[in-house]
Amino acid sequence: MLFVPVAQAQQPPPRRGRYLTSYEHPRPLTPNAPVEWRIPLRDRDHVFLKGHRLMVQVQSTWFPLIDRNPQRFVPSIYQATATDFVRATQRVYCSPALASHLVLPVVR
Repeated sequence: MLFVPVAQAQQPPPRRGRYLTSYEHPRPLTPNAPVEWRIPLRDRDHVFLKGHRLMVQVQSTWFPLIDRNPQRFVPSIYQATATDFVRATQRVYCSPALASHLVLPVVR
């Protein structure tokens, strides 16, 4: 799964779920299990004026811009076979216990 904040000309690279906890030891995400996913905005200054809205896209692939995501954990997506490519469902939770949310600092 990729969780990427979208702003024109300010898109960070995709964040692959397999590297959520470690780049040295990739592992699959657990299906149907919510996970906290922190997205650093890096060294950019983002200003959201009063009344502006923020959009967050939740998607599992950027194909054809980047590469195809097989949706099944494989050692290398570049060596995935046709059977590795399966349908995926992205969920955005909205229950009180598992509410999806954004936390942004406010500078005055």
